[in-house]
Amino acid sequence: MTPVPTDWIEHRRGDNELIGWIVPEGEDFATIDLLGRRSEPVDWLSAEERLEELGIGYLAERYAYSETPDVWTRVKIIEVSPDGITVQEDDYGDAIGGVPLPSHRLDWPMPKELVLLADVAG
Repeated sequence: MTPVPTDWIEHRRGDNELIGWIVPEGEDFATIDLLGRRSEPVDWLSAEERLEELGIGYLAERYAYSETPDVWTRVKIIEVSPDGITVQEDDYGDAIGGVPLPSHRLDWPMPKELVLLADVAG
């Protein structure tokens, strides 16, 4: 696993699940979620609250991935770490298929080619 910078402070929820990092920025602190998205700096308590509110539920959302402009594929996140993000093309809930679906290994932090499905027009 790619180590995160030494000034990133892990933030874990009550069951010890990692939910992100708090990073010093001057006198304030930014948060970085598991997809590598960075927030605007706030005070320490607000940073903790922001990560607690965000949780990890966003990892279960459906996303869209684009290998080429204007062509989006519905995907779900199956693995995420600072080493990268792995998404798998969505089977739309088909538990019978049995055919392995294509997966894609993406850079971390979350690249612009990966967006929430709800944010893709059409």
